[in-house]
Amino acid sequence: MSKGKTNVRTFRKRKEAGEKIVMITACDAPSAAAAFAAGIDVLLVGDSLAMTVLGYANTLPLTMEEALHHARAVRRGAPDAFVIFDMPFMSYQVSMEEALRNAGRAVKEAGANAVKLEGGAELVPLITRLVDCGIPVMPHLGLLPQRIQTSGTYRITGRTDAEVEKLLSDAHAVEAAGAFALVLECMPAEVGRRISEALTIPTIGIGSGINCDGQVQVLHDVLGLFEEFTPKHSRRYAELGKLTREALKHYADDVRNGAFPGPENSF
Repeated sequence: MSKGKTNVRTFRKRKEAGEKIVMITACDAPSAAAAFAAGIDVLLVGDSLAMTVLGYANTLPLTMEEALHHARAVRRGAPDAFVIFDMPFMSYQVSMEEALRNAGRAVKEAGANAVKLEGGAELVPLITRLVDCGIPVMPHLGLLPQRIQTSGTYRITGRTDAEVEKLLSDAHAVEAAGAFALVLECMPAEVGRRISEALTIPTIGIGSGINCDGQVQVLHDVLGLFEEFTPKHSRRYAELGKLTREALKHYADDVRNGAFPGPENSF
């Protein structure tokens, strides 16, 4: 996708060509610029920033204003990137009108190219309306963090025949409603494969196996910046949290022992 500017049609072309789609979260200008420069295909302003950046215990407290604030920074950091805005909890569930207004703000005020919604067949009327209004939609099936209060815990889905049939039914429903791609979170790899093969739109997996058409991860997990826990579906490619602490300790020591500032840092 890094060859030329990405749009929604690019996603299906990549699936048809068998080329994997790479997506990662971004929540500020520096991370967006770094991800885009590294050749990441898609940037997701994920509601995970509630935990990784804002310090909340889960994603539920994130407000629309907070999410828009970070999305605008991401757009400034990567003006040419394809940016997806993760709609915060209760920003699209209250009414059709409020959902349309908030999704429109993501596009108009933050420059997002598309929005992501958690849910399946129950979202079909909203997906259809958003697409009719010109707003691309990426639904999200499987583990749904915004429904932690009703599920009681973060758990793998698709372990029973009934759950698999529901996931497949939801996937077909959102595809028919006009979704351009679909996130599959934390389901058995075989279920991720079945859904991916059943759809013409691409699937983006997170803990759903290698056979999804692409993968998404949380930047803070990949870089070792969020250290409270490491999800099983993630792999750390750096330990920037540890390096940051070491660098700041070195700075503090230098100030205290008179090694900083030196002549080269003075006027």
